Amino acid sequence: MKIYTRTGDSGETSLYGGARVRKDAPRVAAYGDIDELNAWLGLARAHGLGEVDADVVQIQRDLFAIGAQIADPSEKLVASVTKAIVRDADVERLEQTIDRCEAALPPLRNFILAGGSAAGAALHVARTVCRRAERRIVALDPPVDPLLLRYINRLSDLLFVLARSVNHRAGVSEIEW
Repeated sequence: MKIYTRTGDSGETSLYGGARVRKDAPRVAAYGDIDELNAWLGLARAHGLGEVDADVVQIQRDLFAIGAQIADPSEKLVASVTKAIVRDADVERLEQTIDRCEAALPPLRNFILAGGSAAGAALHVARTVCRRAERRIVALDPPVDPLLLRYINRLSDLLFVLARSVNHRAGVSEIEW
């Protein structure tokens, strides 16, 4: 399979199921934000995440599933590809990870500035990209499964906690606002 197809040379792409849309269509922008988020997580991992690396790998897998679901407004994919399904248990897993990481952190007393270690800073950027993706997903018509929104909302919370956790374990102090 070649990486280039030439089918997008005129500014269009295909959604799952074959529908052709412009590359600036809201649905394409939404799954593009999910792809960017996944790439930022890859950058964070490249800087070393230690004990939370496996959690982030699973999140990256989940993001592929979410991107696939967003690219499938007819919902044909979910019925045929089980790895493209995000479940309630996935949201619960994010919440458990938040709880586990927060238990090892000093209490948050004030807003903090994004930054810290390279991995922590990349996670802060990932959090902001996650929030952008959430805004784009909310605007989609037809709407996506509400579970995807719950997942993305919880993920942005987790990314904030992961940034704090990675910075804490690296001995990098938080700068309060």
